[in-house]
Amino acid sequence: MWKHNIFWVILFFFSSVTFAEGQTFHKTQDNQQDSASLSQHFTQRLGIEIRPGYIFQTNPFLEGDNLYSKPIKNSFSYHLKYSFQLSPNTAAGRIFGGAYQGIGLACYSFGDKEEMGKPLAIYLFQGARITRLSSLASLNYEWNLGISCGWKPYDYDTNYYNKIIGSKVNAYINMNFYLNWTLSRHFDLTSGIAFTHFSNGNTKYPNAGLNTANLKVGLVYKFNEEEKGKRYCPKPFYHIPPFPRHISYDLVLFGSWRRKGVYVGDSQVLSPNAYTVLGFNFAPMYNLGYRFRLGASLDGVYDGSANAYAEDNLGDIPEFRTPPLQRQLALGLSGRAEYVMPYFSINLGVGVNMFHGGGDLKALYQTLALKIKMTRNSFIHIGYNLKDFHDPNFLMLGIGFRFNNKYPRLHY
Repeated sequence: MWKHNIFWVILFFFSSVTFAEGQTFHKTQDNQQDSASLSQHFTQRLGIEIRPGYIFQTNPFLEGDNLYSKPIKNSFSYHLKYSFQLSPNTAAGRIFGGAYQGIGLACYSFGDKEEMGKPLAIYLFQGARITRLSSLASLNYEWNLGISCGWKPYDYDTNYYNKIIGSKVNAYINMNFYLNWTLSRHFDLTSGIAFTHFSNGNTKYPNAGLNTANLKVGLVYKFNEEEKGKRYCPKPFYHIPPFPRHISYDLVLFGSWRRKGVYVGDSQVLSPNAYTVLGFNFAPMYNLGYRFRLGASLDGVYDGSANAYAEDNLGDIPEFRTPPLQRQLALGLSGRAEYVMPYFSINLGVGVNMFHGGGDLKALYQTLALKIKMTRNSFIHIGYNLKDFHDPNFLMLGIGFRFNNKYPRLHY
């Protein structure tokens, strides 16, 4: 249970850091602007959304092998979201396409409350404009990352059929693309498509996960827009400083835990142990501009589950064993690409273990990570590692430090 509570502590800390972090406001010729409050530098927004969706049929439970012998195909969710948007009269607002970020709350239904529950999700989100279609319409993107609770997980005695969800608390990941329509000074209408994934990151079995494709329709109210219009000079006062291309260096230290199934004869048996994972990434990254970094990363990992095995005791409970330490260590090299936005960065990597103990560690690996800014040169790291593009591996929860950071200080 304490491991599940970690998710709540981490998310509360992330949201506190994100919304509490102040940016240094540089002096401008307009003294009134220097003394403006935080609310005048951002547009505050309150949004509501509905998302009807289709559940991908990736498991016999969803296809009809369940308590009611009916396919589970439909999902529906309600969302309440608070965010703040960068002012278009600032350098950051111009560079990042009117980026906005905030926190959301959602209620989900999958049509089978008895076996799946009715989860609630709390999440951080960020979005921005991809392209402007007209003076009143734009194409935007948004990502959501958080946790969901209230699931009814697999239980051999009371919930035998549900072999896709193994824990009461699961990660919530969403990516959506939508059209933003300006209805008035205060109201925007949004409509688009969204893709959602729920899983527990291999921290508990089963972990087949749940994937949905959704339509989304929403309404956004900008509740300090009138105040901004009265107090702000309509003439833009931003100045975008030239970007100095340079190489920075990210050092990440991470840890987590995972569960694993091992083969005994021709069948796979779930190990009762929770295995420790520890690792590091050291990544020189070439900063191409305000929004992109490219580079490589040296990746070291200790995976306590690597090459674990079980001995068949002639019908008794198998005896699980772990190999020598050298069979649980790996050192790999990966290519990295990073998309940079205010407060958050999204990092993608594909690599291979060059030095390893064989077996489970002899593989390609892929990483997806969110970096949440704490200070100018430190960040929280939330990542996930896959093996061979399809096998879930482990979570990467940690802290990172950036060296030789020459990224310009922007006026937010």
